[in-house]
Amino acid sequence: MNALAEEGARLLGGSLSSSRSFAGGSLSHLVSIELTDGRSAIVKGGPTPRAEARMLEAIRGSGAPAPEVFAADDTVFVMEIVEGDGSLSRAWASIGAAVRTLHAATGESYGWDCDFAFGAVEIPNGWSNDWPRFWAENRLLNNGPHIPGNLASRIEKLAKGLADRLPAAPGASLLHGDLWSGNVMASGDRITGLIDPACYYGHGEVDLAMLHLFGSPGAAFYAAYGELDPGYEDRRAIYTLWPALVHLRLFGSGYRGLVERLLDQLGV
Repeated sequence: MNALAEEGARLLGGSLSSSRSFAGGSLSHLVSIELTDGRSAIVKGGPTPRAEARMLEAIRGSGAPAPEVFAADDTVFVMEIVEGDGSLSRAWASIGAAVRTLHAATGESYGWDCDFAFGAVEIPNGWSNDWPRFWAENRLLNNGPHIPGNLASRIEKLAKGLADRLPAAPGASLLHGDLWSGNVMASGDRITGLIDPACYYGHGEVDLAMLHLFGSPGAAFYAAYGELDPGYEDRRAIYTLWPALVHLRLFGSGYRGLVERLLDQLGV
């Protein structure tokens, strides 16, 4: 029995019967546990488990599906097991409706009440009332010291003109923040949960751009999500640039081409 499983059982006030490694992301450690009283759960470690637990609770509070959080401390949090069949192909309409529900929950400003991180890549979330400035400072320019100089210069050029490319004050929607297909659980034609969030309040199109990073939501998603503002396709490259930069920093030069293609598309 590993320490992660033992801590999860302790938080639930039970005795551990069994545990097994659970398929998770490249930046997290998860185990599924079963207690002697028959309860089962997922235990997830990480540097900020309380923060991630609060994000899942915020998603559930919006009415969108997410695992229920049972307990959390400074080491792990314990959550409901959400089943999925590994395919989203029949669930895009359900996913679109769920993301629409998530984005209908709004805040008064852009950002979150604490910073977050993907591994060693920081996610600064200081509050702002200026969306282009928030995106420039907290999602683009902060990567400058960690990427090749010529890319950093192009990012700086783009950031200077964001006020002409992004809306000044879009609705401050509750964002999942890392909404790629691997963080969407579905069974058949129904979404069962949004997992592994990096929540903050911002322009809803950010989540939609992330969904396109490694796949395509398709027409059923957009029919359920609802009409988008004019210029969405142009803004998508700006919003995709952030996860591309994160992948470049985390996983290396294999993602440099993606960053360069997006900058080329944006004409900087």
